[in-house]
Amino acid sequence: MVLNKVLELFCVKKKDSKKKVAAPHPTANVSTNNSLLDPFSSGNGTVLLVQKHEPECSSVVSSMTRTEYGSESDGYNLFNQFDVVQDFSDHYYAKNSPGKTSKDWVKTIQNEWKLLQKDLPESIYVRAYEDRIDLLRAAIVGPAGTPYHDGLFFFDVRFPSEYPQSPPKVHYHSGGLRLNPNLYESGKVCLSLLNTWWGTGCEKWGKSKSTILQVLVSIQGLVLNDKPYFNEPGNKNSANTAPGEKYSLAYNQTAFLLSCRTMMYSLRKPPKHFESLVARHFHERERVILDACNAYISGAVVGSSSAKGTKHPRDNNRSFADFKKSLEKYSELLRKDLAANRTHFLKLTRDSPAAADEIVECTSS
Repeated sequence: MVLNKVLELFCVKKKDSKKKVAAPHPTANVSTNNSLLDPFSSGNGTVLLVQKHEPECSSVVSSMTRTEYGSESDGYNLFNQFDVVQDFSDHYYAKNSPGKTSKDWVKTIQNEWKLLQKDLPESIYVRAYEDRIDLLRAAIVGPAGTPYHDGLFFFDVRFPSEYPQSPPKVHYHSGGLRLNPNLYESGKVCLSLLNTWWGTGCEKWGKSKSTILQVLVSIQGLVLNDKPYFNEPGNKNSANTAPGEKYSLAYNQTAFLLSCRTMMYSLRKPPKHFESLVARHFHERERVILDACNAYISGAVVGSSSAKGTKHPRDNNRSFADFKKSLEKYSELLRKDLAANRTHFLKLTRDSPAAADEIVECTSS
């Protein structure tokens, strides 16, 4: 396997390419304990300006990884869930040197790559960097039944030199928006598994059992959930009460509005190496997204099925009126961006018969 040849250049012993890749760590179950989440930590942080780290591998890696995964221009037809790419210049941690590393550190990252390649859920995509194996970028699709449904959320990851004794660093591409108690405008991600919030036992990072796959799945399942209002420690006691549920509905409205703005941000400026994923994802989900907007404008509860969605309580009319006005504005802007994306995507795939067979025609209502 070319992936193993790539990693062999980092002093990692080549494995038998005919054998199925085995997960080096067990994939831990995601806890539902809200103590994993931290909405109160300071979101401020700085990027250390250091000298560019000298690449640790030969340029021959480039041709080998293209043989294994295909060139990036192929991505409009098929976007691999895990791939190795070159340019990391727009990565949040690009200027952070990996520091002094060891062979064990490299082997640990090799195992992380293999685990991601083998066990990523279909709704999470990862790109690793051949010249900076300490960096990753991930795209997470917002789960159905939440105010984040059909969105794409991007995270930059760095493995520090003391990894796995300490957890990875994770930065959220926020676009200056805070659409969740645990995802700050600054990009800070608050999670016990990252040691950015309190927790005990398996809630905290464990050098022998925790993985970056577990972190990504936790963000998708615990942070981007159906009732993020209750992620706030001060709010979880009001769960299952009339006032708490009322505030939760209002929070979901705001979260969906910000999710729409995040969609527009991604469409207009997709992160490097994910351009094809953004184009195809929003081409295929255009109708679903716009139908959901129309349903929510008509009174369906955010996150519910647009066909069978329950209506907002009658005593919430004022709040709903404000939400409706804002959503009408953003959905019209989003409609234009989705239409532009459709034109862009169809142009890119027009000359490819294979791509034409796979195109899902989406038209705005």
